[in-house]
Amino acid sequence: MSCQMSCTEKPALTKPSLSEAQAVELVERLYGLKVSSVQPMPCYDDQNFHILVSESQEIGDHSKSYVLKVMNTVDSQDADLIEAQTQAMIFLNEKGFPSPTPISTIDSKIMSLETIGCGEEYKTHMVRLLTYLPGTPLSQMPIGPQILYKAGQTLAQMNQALAEFQHPTLKSLQRQDFLWKLSNTHMLDKYLHALEEGSDRQIVEQIIQQFKEKILPNLSKFRKSLNHGDFSHTNILVQPVHSSTEHSNPTHLQQELDISGILDFTDMNYGYCVYDVAISIMYLMLESSDPIRAGGHVLSGYESVTPLVPEERDAVFLLVLCRFCQSLVLARYNILLYPENEEYLLTTARTGWKCLHQLWSLGKEAVEKIWFESAKSPCT
Repeated sequence: MSCQMSCTEKPALTKPSLSEAQAVELVERLYGLKVSSVQPMPCYDDQNFHILVSESQEIGDHSKSYVLKVMNTVDSQDADLIEAQTQAMIFLNEKGFPSPTPISTIDSKIMSLETIGCGEEYKTHMVRLLTYLPGTPLSQMPIGPQILYKAGQTLAQMNQALAEFQHPTLKSLQRQDFLWKLSNTHMLDKYLHALEEGSDRQIVEQIIQQFKEKILPNLSKFRKSLNHGDFSHTNILVQPVHSSTEHSNPTHLQQELDISGILDFTDMNYGYCVYDVAISIMYLMLESSDPIRAGGHVLSGYESVTPLVPEERDAVFLLVLCRFCQSLVLARYNILLYPENEEYLLTTARTGWKCLHQLWSLGKEAVEKIWFESAKSPCT
């Protein structure tokens, strides 16, 4: 499971630093489960543990494998936001999407605010125990046209389903000042000092200017949507499709994948349909052997469910560039704050700058021709 950083200057954010023993204590005290194994999982702002419990302690039909999520100090203060995100996960799971669902505490809560000792200090963190989903992150698999199409299709179906989602805490998902919201691309201006002078910074500055001129004045032309906000190669789990006809063809078995998990709802916010499309295209380009054409396959899958209106299609290219800028600039800024986490923060940057330069060099017309030609030939 992967977590996006929430870059903010106020208030100060503290990432949890629980020991494995503290994680075990939380699970046993809050959920009444006997832990047989605990293993830390990667996450930036929060802290995740893969938890195995003894089968003899199972209650109901829960899996014996879970994820313990301990939220950072800032997000832990926004109970409504975490509640809304968690309820959206439950809603999607009930609609048939493979999203994690929370395990209730022994007093029937889906999350619990806990004061936890960290060295000599005590910090308050929101704690949840979620179902552990099977599968391999798409970032660790060969990404071909079939799974790109399926990702786009699943994203559109998820956006459609979320249009029906209702809950008293929904207002918390507006997140007007959230830096990872594509509507706030212009807020990157104050973080550009993290980039050295040169072609990278010049491209980012021009993209931000185009965003201000071409996207901000035209938001009313886009269809509103509740966005997952991070439908990426690290947050999509896949498994090989198994059927009797395919067992005899190992090559086909390796290529045919199903989406077995949709992770990380921490960036969920109210935006526009086209935002999720652009965000997904950007991240799925990173690991593709043919990154430019990857966007066409994602578009094809998305439009097989929800065709984009002309204004949205016209904006996709620039919005993909904007998401590259968000990811690359905010990562570089956070390296200045947390240099010890440079390797993790540069995950996108390793291929991201190359992809951004390639898109910028080809230009909107050439890239759109590739994308929309691919979208005419769905890879079902």
